[in-house]
Parts: sequence; structure tokens; C-alpha cells
Amino acid sequence: MSSFTGFPVAALDFYDDLEMDNTKSFWEAHKAVYDESVRQPFIALTAALEPEFGKAKIFRPYRDVRFAKDKTPYKTHQGAFVAAGPAMGWYVELSPRGVRVGGGFYEASGARLAAIRDAIADDRTGRTLRRTLTTLEKAGYELGGDRLKTTPRGYDADHPRIELLRHKQVILGRSYGFEKVIHTPAMLTIIRDDWRALRPLVTWLQRAVAGVPEDARDRR
Repeated sequence: MSSFTGFPVAALDFYDDLEMDNTKSFWEAHKAVYDESVRQPFIALTAALEPEFGKAKIFRPYRDVRFAKDKTPYKTHQGAFVAAGPAMGWYVELSPRGVRVGGGFYEASGARLAAIRDAIADDRTGRTLRRTLTTLEKAGYELGGDRLKTTPRGYDADHPRIELLRHKQVILGRSYGFEKVIHTPAMLTIIRDDWRALRPLVTWLQRAVAGVPEDARDRR
């Protein structure tokens, strides 16, 4: 297996063009570019990270359009995800906007979301999370994720961590855009360091949902 040498400029050009011409004919004419400049670098990158973080899922390039209004057949980005639990872990993405690295949870419906909110509301564990997020935000990571506009049921609107309790997702990320480093082997070290920095968040989430069955129903 070849070593990770960075994301080629051709990968960004490929997604720029795919956004303009998201058709089967374009894909088939440029599939070799995808394989060489997108997929192979992701395989090499995730293989290098696997000993420390675990095996990654490299997402398929095809969209599921069965129930979507948008019938364009191909994703205009490439992502890889290492799971540390149901719908939580570490992420890296390449798109026409460059490279982005992140971690957290992107879906925690049912009892898992209730368990996370209970841990946020708890004075001990909730303050630990708030300190972790503050430290990471000061280091340059951005807090994102879908949030409720209203107060979740069962919690007071004046709770000291009500903004966190409104989150249906908690995702911390950092964008590297088109910085020259994304085209070099040094990007591997940067991604590894980012994932290490995000480990306290991922570990907190793992502990919050520990013991909750994946198919448990919502209790709120």
C-alpha cells in the first residue's frame, strides 16, 4: 500500500467540476481521477491512522436518491469516519471547499440523546464537557451541529448549560481550506493531532451513552 502524500490538486478540481456537471457521463469519464486522486489518498490516510484510532469507513461516492428531491447521483465531497460508538467518533472530509477535520456525534436519537442531555445537565459531567469545549474552541475548533430553537422537554429554560442542552448534534471541527499543507504528507500529522485533541470530547460522549442499548427508545 502506498503512503499518504497529501490530497492532490486534481482531487479539488474533480469536485469543482462535479458540482457543475453531476452526471453519470461526467463520472464515467473521470472515474480514474476519482480513484487515483481521491479514493487512494483516503485509503492511505486512514490506513496510517488506523493503529491509533481504529478502522475507518470511507463513504461511498454515490448518493441515495430514493427519497430525495435532489436526484443528482454523486456526492460532491469525500468523507471518512472512525466510529467510537453509535454515530460518534472522528471525521475528515475533502470537498470543493478544501479539507475539514472534526469529531463528535452527528446523530443520537432516542435514549442516547436523552443520556447525553442528562450528562450535560449534571453539574459534574456537564461542567467537564463545558470546560472541554471551551478549551477546544480557544484552540481554534468551531462548535456546530443541529440545535433545537426551543427548550428540550424536561429542562428549565434558565439552566446554565441550556445552549448545550438544545444541541441534537455536537460537532467540533476545523477547516484547512486550500492551505498548501493539505497537498503534503504533513497533513497526516495535522489530522492525527486534531483527532487526538478531540479525544476528550469523544471519550466524554462514550461515557455519557455507556450502557444505553442502540435500539433503546426515547424516554423524553
